[in-house]
Amino acid sequence: MIFKVYYQESKKETPRRENTHSLFIEAETKPDAIKRVETNNPDFNIEQVELLEGKALEYEQQGVNYKLVEY
Repeated sequence: MIFKVYYQESKKETPRRENTHSLFIEAETKPDAIKRVETNNPDFNIEQVELLEGKALEYEQQGVNYKLVEY
């Protein structure tokens, strides 16, 4: 399954919508996706994890920023 992870780059700063980034990751479950991101990027402040499927996944794949992160 493909998940879109919204995050801030630092846990030390107050979260601001303008500083929110996202990445796409393939994982078996939502907790697995969170664990993989936290393990490889311990400073990230994960805000939300969203399962992408169907039309939502197709839409994201057409975007210029779509790239699966591989850890």
